[in-house]
Amino acid sequence: MLLGFKTELKVNNQQRTALAKHCGVARHAWNWGLRLTKQILDHNQENSQEKIKFPSAIDLHKWLVALVKPECPWYYEVSKCAPQYALRQLSSAWKQAFKKAKKPPRFKKKGRGDSFTVDGWLYVDHFRVKVPVIGWLKTYERLPTEYQPKSFTISRQADRWFISWKIEVEPITPPKTQSVVGVDLGIKALATLSTGEVFVGAKSYRKYEKKLSRLQWLHRHKEYGSANWKKAQIQIARLHRKIANIRKDTLHKLTTYLAKNQSRIGIEDLNVSGMLANHKLAKAMADMGFYEFRRQLEYKCQLYGSELVVVDRWFPSSKTCSNCGTKKETLSLSERVFHCDHCGKKCDRDLNASINLEIAAS
Repeated sequence: MLLGFKTELKVNNQQRTALAKHCGVARHAWNWGLRLTKQILDHNQENSQEKIKFPSAIDLHKWLVALVKPECPWYYEVSKCAPQYALRQLSSAWKQAFKKAKKPPRFKKKGRGDSFTVDGWLYVDHFRVKVPVIGWLKTYERLPTEYQPKSFTISRQADRWFISWKIEVEPITPPKTQSVVGVDLGIKALATLSTGEVFVGAKSYRKYEKKLSRLQWLHRHKEYGSANWKKAQIQIARLHRKIANIRKDTLHKLTTYLAKNQSRIGIEDLNVSGMLANHKLAKAMADMGFYEFRRQLEYKCQLYGSELVVVDRWFPSSKTCSNCGTKKETLSLSERVFHCDHCGKKCDRDLNASINLEIAAS
């Protein structure tokens, strides 16, 4: 199976400038293509009789070469793949928007999610990679050289640069300690297993919320575009990266533990986007990373030979008694201890839900 591999680059000032130029060209091509496609959509809505065919990624690139490149000679300072892949990603984003799978694409801003993709003459050595136009880039760790990639994606987080590609990995089937386990996600505890184990979330945003607020308050008083303004931006971006890394580390450890030791895992199909609409709980839920938990668990179950069972989101795991199966009519969030009026069973609310998920996954 194919897995993503990502590592940090060890770049000098000249290479950092070249990478920033590639990101700028990719962002310019994306914004130009998005502006053009929006104009076409507006024209088709106003003139239903004289509709213009919605352009594909190939059409957009042809128009970019004919219209934009002659007026923007700095396009020739970077690899031709950077604007090509940006337009491909734009076309894919519009297809998902037309299918109602995602929201329509938005314009990109400098310094936010800067990245670009290249292909062609690529090579991976032990501690360096070769990228078109830029040349050799060093890395901090030894790289897997068994599989030569077809494309590289280079991205920036704060003041650091990262490179990623896909590698071929053989599935691993370690011995399992449990046959079936239910996992209930929550805010108080990140995950409660039907075995009684409780994993507490990192809550990294809550830990650094005051520090982040302080940095943002100081940043607003800086003169826009000044050296101190740029330094403050990097400080805020570093703290955001630290918060995200702490959260991802916690989730990686938990999902790896589950996929390696459990042969079958039952989780609930949570409506994360709908849950985040609750402004009272949105911050705490986002700090846990429910969506990232499921994403990691899905590919790790394939990697370690486990089976992931996603229980229907309307399954009343919290309201149902795990002993006799009696369902309660109402159960408020403040009730942390589940008490069954039929059989008299008392247990933790999250543990009761995880046991029900284990029964549903069996």
